Amino acid sequence: MRSGIEGIAFDLDGTLYPNYRLNIRLVPFIMKELRLIAAFGKARVIIRKEQEKGNLPQGCFYDYQAKLTAKLLSVNAEQLKEKIDKLIYRGWEPMFKNIKLFKKVTCSLSGFRKAGYKLGLLSDFPPEKKLEYLGLSKWGDGDSWDAVLCSERCGALKPHSLSFKELAAAMKLPCEKILYVGNSHSYDVTGAAAAGMKTAWIKNPLVLGSGNKKPKADFSFHNYRQLYSFMIH
Repeated sequence: MRSGIEGIAFDLDGTLYPNYRLNIRLVPFIMKELRLIAAFGKARVIIRKEQEKGNLPQGCFYDYQAKLTAKLLSVNAEQLKEKIDKLIYRGWEPMFKNIKLFKKVTCSLSGFRKAGYKLGLLSDFPPEKKLEYLGLSKWGDGDSWDAVLCSERCGALKPHSLSFKELAAAMKLPCEKILYVGNSHSYDVTGAAAAGMKTAWIKNPLVLGSGNKKPKADFSFHNYRQLYSFMIH
């Protein structure tokens, strides 16, 4: 085991599988629901900007998100919340069936477990059904996650540190004992580092560097062989 690290936690989308494999499947939906997707995305940008100022959504996150999105579309918030749940949250989940993971994901997870690491997962979108369709609810010889969390249910989107700290609590480890692995420097690396975690960034080969953003990841890698070698030495 790597000195000082007792747990490894992962983002899901773009980290355990390549984003493009899902994006291709989403094209027909996006073309059909372009106004909804645009407003939904803008509402989440607003939420993140508010989070930067220290203003977290009061009450139910999903109610607040629907209210912002509905305001942008000039529609009823309650009805829109039901539509978002039906079309985006539950509607996208079956698209994860048969999506291929990055190479060596499952054997790396099994190796990490065998080496004694606790394993966690934190995603902005609800992850349970996705993991089921990806074959990652359990893997190997029946291994499973020590903790699976959704940042939205915690009340704040990444990169706010709230959900990262709640993940650490669920894993029963201090933040500084966890390496968080993600594909987004802005959300995963920045958020995990703000919570006090070590960070590993799986880099898209089409994207050069992380810009001038701080903090930089403690470890950057292009494939799971590299991550495995870094953690098992």
